[in-house]
Amino acid sequence: MRSGVVVAKLASRNPHKLEELRALLPGWELELLEADELPPEEGRTYFENAHAKALFGRRTGVPDAWLLGEDSGLEVEALGGAPGIRSARFAAPGEDPVAKLLAALGPVEGQARRARYVCELVCLSPGGGELRGTGTLGGRIAEEPRGSGGFGYDPVFVPDGEKLTVAELGGEWKRASSHRARAARALLDAM
Repeated sequence: MRSGVVVAKLASRNPHKLEELRALLPGWELELLEADELPPEEGRTYFENAHAKALFGRRTGVPDAWLLGEDSGLEVEALGGAPGIRSARFAAPGEDPVAKLLAALGPVEGQARRARYVCELVCLSPGGGELRGTGTLGGRIAEEPRGSGGFGYDPVFVPDGEKLTVAELGGEWKRASSHRARAARALLDAM
């Protein structure tokens, strides 16, 4: 921490997550961790994967920075919670994950289209402390993609209480209400 500013490295390769977390963590100087590879996501939970990323960042020799690990995913009721922790790897390289999700769901309706986004943040301090923030967002899967904002499964995720997808609701809504926003608030509260 420098003059009230948290200098942190995010153990991720996803520029969308970096941009989103920069907006969600005021007073933080957040940059992507410089590493050729990140550890494989082999944990059984979002926490295990986020924790492994943060630990990996610490082992890369960044002693003065806070290390932030993040893992998130989409859990769909009709798919038994899939894609879950495998959300980023649900589709093969070059395959559209949204199209694959909709094909896997097929014609199911109603409660079977229930889903939730989950985000886990793990932050390791330079002194060895560990903080955690978890956020979830309930909703349902739309029948077809709508909207151009956001990334990932946002074009088919309709949050509870909304008629529009996250991709249609836009960045301001997402910064205030997404699973990642909720996890960031929990992390800030833990600090």
